This record gives sequence, C-alpha cells and structure tokens, in this order.
Amino acid sequence: MSELNNPGVWPCLKYDDAEAARVFLTEVFGFTEALTVRGEDGVSIAHGELKWPEGGGVMYGSMLGHDDLPKPPAGGQWLCVATDDPDAVHKRASTSGAKVLNEPYETEYGSRNVTIADPEGNVWTFGTYRGA
Repeated sequence: MSELNNPGVWPCLKYDDAEAARVFLTEVFGFTEALTVRGEDGVSIAHGELKWPEGGGVMYGSMLGHDDLPKPPAGGQWLCVATDDPDAVHKRASTSGAKVLNEPYETEYGSRNVTIADPEGNVWTFGTYRGA
C-alpha cells in the first residue's frame, strides 16, 4: 500500500457511543471503514480505523476503562482533513442535520474550509489546504 493510505500519524478519538460515531464519520463525513474490532461485549469498539479517500485516516474507539492509561474526555478534539471538495462534505453534513460551525469560507492562506462538529463535540475542519 502507498504511504498515502497508511499514514505515519494517526489521530485517535474516543467516543461514548463509538458505533454512532462510526456511522456518522462514514455516512456524513465520507470516511471509509477499514477495520472494526469489537470489545468483549460485542457492542463496544475496542479499535477502529477509518480511511479518508484522499489519504490518511483516524483511529477511534469506545471509552473503555480496561487499561491503566488515563481516559481522555470524549469530544473536545480539533481535526483538520484535507479535501478537494469541502463543499461536498458541507452538503452531506447539512443534509444530515449535523452542527455546521462555519459555513464554507475562504482563508487568508488560500484554503476553502468548512467546520463541522461531530455528535460528541469534536471539531472537524475540512479544507483544500494540504500543508506547506
């Protein structure tokens, strides 16, 4: 696989309702499901991976308390996703009733962006800027 499809940095998100997040992130934002490992209860998500069609991806899962790591709060993260078509993401989000925080806009650095909250409050900016 190409480096584009297997990023070296994976943002990791924890959700109170990871199943609902999986559905939202795939159906509304447009991620594709790459891997879902269910917890012992068969419902929670111990580990999930979603790929962005234009490269990269995120890991996610349920708020599980079975390890000795500190539990991060659900929501409260801010993520930026590069896309050639932020308006398409905006249209899907608006149609689904998602909370659009910023309608599509042009930035001073030449990106077209839209900012949307996922159901648990993580803030996602989709924009054309791909970095310097």
